[in-house]
Amino acid sequence: MTQSIINSKILPFNATAYSNGDFVEVSEADLAGKWAVVFFYPADFTFVCPTELGDMADHYAQLQEMGVEVYSVSTDTHFTHKAWHDSSDTINKIQYPMIGDPTGRITRNFGVMIEEDGLALRGTFVINPEGEIKVAEVHDLGIGRSAKELVRKIQAAQYVAAHDGEVCPAAWEPGLETLAPSLDLIGKI
Repeated sequence: MTQSIINSKILPFNATAYSNGDFVEVSEADLAGKWAVVFFYPADFTFVCPTELGDMADHYAQLQEMGVEVYSVSTDTHFTHKAWHDSSDTINKIQYPMIGDPTGRITRNFGVMIEEDGLALRGTFVINPEGEIKVAEVHDLGIGRSAKELVRKIQAAQYVAAHDGEVCPAAWEPGLETLAPSLDLIGKI
């Protein structure tokens, strides 16, 4: 039986990212103390990937306002990330760090490595300020993700973290009612 990654601590890593015109070092310590999204995708210069990374770039300012940092990760190098950033209008709008993981260590740490191809599945992980994974979503390669839906999930995770004893029902959005689980609620929903 496989243990769930939910509520587990992220494992240590060190990597180089392309971020806002520079190469920067990133480690698990950079994720500490704030909400973070680690967003895996198969490869640069592909088909579905730029649509997802562009969608995330379109929601990045909103995520920043929510106190969330985004890190995209593929098994490409940081040099390849720069080349893609420089050659694609969609990727050029990205302001979040694009981590290169050519050894696959980070990708394996999160359990999304396709070993026979050396590529990552489409994995999205929301990490709380304590370094615990609160949301884990993995898609097959042909199924693109929605940053808008990710924002909603982060809002729910942040709400639950700030309101002990409350939970967010299906399709919850800020301003809607939450639930306080109790014996009185059983069978009433």
